[in-house]
Amino acid sequence: MDAVKKVLVVGGGIGGLCAAIALRRQGIAVDLVELKLEWTVYGVGIIQQSNVVREMSRLGLLDDYLEAAYAFEDVVIYTTEGQQLVRIPGQRLAGPQYPANVGISRRALHKVLSDTTLELGTNVRLGMSVESFTQDPDGVDVVLTDGTRARYDLVVGADGVYSKVRGMLFGDKYEPRFTGQSVWRYNFPRLFQIDHLANYVGPGGNAGLVPLSNDLMYMFTTSHEPGNPRIPQRSLAAEMRERLINMGGPIAELREQIVDNEQVVYKPLEAVFVNEPWYCGRVLIIGDAAHATTPHLGQGAGMAIEDALVLSEELTAGGSIQEQLERFMDRRFQRCKYIGEKSLLAGEKEMARDRDFDRIGLVKEMLEVTARPI
Repeated sequence: MDAVKKVLVVGGGIGGLCAAIALRRQGIAVDLVELKLEWTVYGVGIIQQSNVVREMSRLGLLDDYLEAAYAFEDVVIYTTEGQQLVRIPGQRLAGPQYPANVGISRRALHKVLSDTTLELGTNVRLGMSVESFTQDPDGVDVVLTDGTRARYDLVVGADGVYSKVRGMLFGDKYEPRFTGQSVWRYNFPRLFQIDHLANYVGPGGNAGLVPLSNDLMYMFTTSHEPGNPRIPQRSLAAEMRERLINMGGPIAELREQIVDNEQVVYKPLEAVFVNEPWYCGRVLIIGDAAHATTPHLGQGAGMAIEDALVLSEELTAGGSIQEQLERFMDRRFQRCKYIGEKSLLAGEKEMARDRDFDRIGLVKEMLEVTARPI
């Protein structure tokens, strides 16, 4: 008999929604609580690399949003002046009928995930979180922030880098730390030549262009921001242009089009890694709550999606809840640690302007590692 019949998922972002979908597809009852009253996401984009396309296909989601996304095959790395250094062919890990990679707006992805979550019968409650819980060997008694009480076989904290559930399990032992960098993002009409993930790297800085649809792409760049300064919204466009001043090629051509402060998405980069089992008894954290990292390898959301799928598989593979969660950790810990450490390494080398750092080699290695079955 399966040990888990009813699960509470805390957090309605990518990881929490994918967990709810995966668990519902296995016939497990799911309640999902999300702190936001308005269930929205900020409007830039996300890269679904080949391993993530594979897992989204296994979750039964890929067909639903391919029409709203942009499918592409290759990753190309250029100099900051736009000269091609290497083209890395994509791998169609989901099968020959699916693309190697996908770029999609976060809003479009959120709509697919949230619509599917509801269609599968998840009980979603907004403006809600966990107030407290007590557990025994057979279950978890939860009090929600509105005073509602319920009992669950498992609680899954998918509540992000500032996870309340993580704090309830580990106290202040694991707190997000500012890495020294921030990321800037801005949407543009897609250039016809941007039919792949284009990375521009060099001593003068780094940036990238990601296709999201036939008509849309976004630019990203990371910058060294000592002291984590607070940048007022009225200055965001000018500040983003300034961070790109040493870039040539297509980035320089687009730079002066960055004029709308409200369209600039600026985010200080923070990281946290829980360097021990991500659960205590019947309470588990996944995604950014357990292993938030920087976007240098484009795998943060991908690791959360993989967490969700692996969890659903292990919870229905027999054994006690302890055995199931141990198997989950065996499949997830080292993989997520690798992505976290290598992403941080790339950021550190950027800040140091290390000309000897083999960024191309790291990208190739990461794609090889993540292509392996989980």
